[in-house]
Amino acid sequence: MDEKFAVLGAGSWGTAFAKVMADTGREVTLWARRRDVADAITERRENPEYLPGIRLPDTLTSTSDPRLAIDGATTVVLAVPSQSLRHNLTAWRPLLVPDATLVSLAKGVELGTLKRMSEVVADVTGVREDWIAVVSGPNLAKEIAEEQPTATVIACRDHDRAVALQQACSTSYFRPYTITDVVGCELGGACKNVIALSCGMADGLGFGANTLATLITRGLAETSRLGAALGADPMTFAGLAGLGDLVATCSSPLSRNRSFGARLGRGETVAQAQAAAHGQVAEGVKSCSSIRELALRHGVEMPITEMVHRVCHDGFDPREMAGELIGRKTKPER
Repeated sequence: MDEKFAVLGAGSWGTAFAKVMADTGREVTLWARRRDVADAITERRENPEYLPGIRLPDTLTSTSDPRLAIDGATTVVLAVPSQSLRHNLTAWRPLLVPDATLVSLAKGVELGTLKRMSEVVADVTGVREDWIAVVSGPNLAKEIAEEQPTATVIACRDHDRAVALQQACSTSYFRPYTITDVVGCELGGACKNVIALSCGMADGLGFGANTLATLITRGLAETSRLGAALGADPMTFAGLAGLGDLVATCSSPLSRNRSFGARLGRGETVAQAQAAAHGQVAEGVKSCSSIRELALRHGVEMPITEMVHRVCHDGFDPREMAGELIGRKTKPER
């Protein structure tokens, strides 16, 4: 069967990942929800909505018709927000070819079900878990689209599928590694958005590098605790899908979650911060609640996640967050 690649979701990360695959010489079809975005990508070789000024390869085409994008695709990349994945995938399921590799770019935990994205994909499609891959790591879309050197992680239970995807997105500027620890890869990607919100709040409050380093390090500790409870490989959190993604997302102004948190730290409400995001999704705002519930279900202590949830959903003042965290009972680091 000839290879055909479809990327469903023309936001900044979906577009950047489609560009990466097209830069390897593959023919890639990018599905955009809006026809004007699809037309701009095909005709002007640019996504002016999400990656203005970035020229897209000629082998990348776009459509607003999911049937045209998915038809015959042997690899389908899912690049829609985590909380809308189930709804979209339910509509796309009849279009998928048998034995297609399904790749999740979304980083979150589904509200209500508390499922990771690969679990949502398996639940909706009924495909075998080893046909599902996830991509995580320091994935700031704008930098990747600008071809700044970076590495990422492709996780799949089927090592051969991970290697095939690795080959399909290896470029001079984008270096993918493979692992089989899907659980750890997904938890690292989901939890880092929540920790980035806390780092943004700290920045908005005027705190400096010590506070940022503390939140990153203790955030990694609570992510690792949750991972251990769910059977993840602890080494995953020391790698690109753990520490790498966490550092990039918590420290860069390009991070939507960090920027959202900074607005909250400066005194804006959640509604005001959402309005300022202009349609860009800060995944951690919703995922903080599902990750918190997941931690409670497994008896895992995640104090930073708890504080972020209280700020985003219970009206807790970010200025109180530092006192609450510092004032917790002292204990050994490990």
